[in-house]
Amino acid sequence: MALYDLTVKDAKGNDVSLSDYKGKVLLIVNTAIRCGFTPQYSELQDLYDKYKDKGFEILDFPCNQFANQAPGTDEEIGSFCTGRYGITFRQFSKIDVNGENESPLYSWLKSQKRGFGGSNIKWNFTKFLINKKGEVVARYASTKTPKAIEKDVAELVEG
Repeated sequence: MALYDLTVKDAKGNDVSLSDYKGKVLLIVNTAIRCGFTPQYSELQDLYDKYKDKGFEILDFPCNQFANQAPGTDEEIGSFCTGRYGITFRQFSKIDVNGENESPLYSWLKSQKRGFGGSNIKWNFTKFLINKKGEVVARYASTKTPKAIEKDVAELVEG
C-alpha cells in the first residue's frame, strides 16, 4: 500500500483520495484546539503561505485522543481555526491516530517512520513530511515547531 492508495474524509464528510496530492510536498499533522501546542497553527499557516504556490500542502487532521483537547464537531473546530488563526490549508475530519479505530492513513504513516520509543503517536501536533513521490522523509515530535522544520520543507519544495 502507498500513500496515494488511501482515502480520507474532509471536514464535511466527503471522501478525498490522497492521489489528489501526487507530486506535492505534504506536511500531515494531527492537531487539537485546546493544546499547549495549538499556537503552532500560526506557524503552520506561515509555512503554508510561503510555500503553497510551490507545490506544498498541509493536511490537518484534528484528533481528540490526547486529553480530549479537540472537542466539538468538525465544523466547530474549523471555525475556531479560521477565526483564531486564519488557517487556509485543508482541514479534514477528526480521526484517531492510535488504537483500534485509528485511521488507515496513520497506520501507514507510523509504519513508514517510527517515533522515539515506538510507532504510536505520542501527542497532538506530531508532523510527517512527505516528498513529491509520496514517501515519508521525516517525522517530527510535537515540540518541533513548523518554523524549525522550514529548511526541510524548503529543500523538498525546491528540489
